[in-house]
Amino acid sequence: MRASAPALVLGSVQPEEHVDFAEAEREGVEVARRRSGGGAVLVTEPGVLWVDVLLPAGDPLWEDDVARAALWLGQAWADALGRLGVGQAAVWSERMLTTEWSSRVCFAGVAPGEVLLDGTKAVGVSQRRTRHAALFQTAVLLDWQPANLLRLLALDPESRRRAEAELASAAVAVPAPPADLLDAFLAALPA
Repeated sequence: MRASAPALVLGSVQPEEHVDFAEAEREGVEVARRRSGGGAVLVTEPGVLWVDVLLPAGDPLWEDDVARAALWLGQAWADALGRLGVGQAAVWSERMLTTEWSSRVCFAGVAPGEVLLDGTKAVGVSQRRTRHAALFQTAVLLDWQPANLLRLLALDPESRRRAEAELASAAVAVPAPPADLLDAFLAALPA
């Protein structure tokens, strides 16, 4: 999906109190909520390539273990990044790694199935499951300037300054055109 206008997309259980609605309105940023978990993502054009994948229950790729369910998807993104030669891509398969900021900002933590580029998070993955299917929402960073997202969050000035400093190295933008990324990802998906 491509952004037609900037939006701050909250995770399914993220409290609205995290948002500075006055600042979002001043900047013309719509606030929306996705049905899958995680912290906020600032969706801009061309800041994020957003790709949803729907997997029906019973598919050979289906995994009952939620912590392992996105590993195949992360591997497809890692393979796609490898095809494009943009760095050393690896899928995070350990337990969820949280930080002080990960309940507010998606790219502040790392979950199983997410992709690191040269050791830094580049692709976020969230999921929503029912007994019929799993919806995986993936976000590939094309631009990482945490100050842009943090301006939209309800933080006191000291917290915002600390978050900016700490999140500057929490994630990395993928240096590839969105169309090339999508083509490489589709080619890397299991048959």
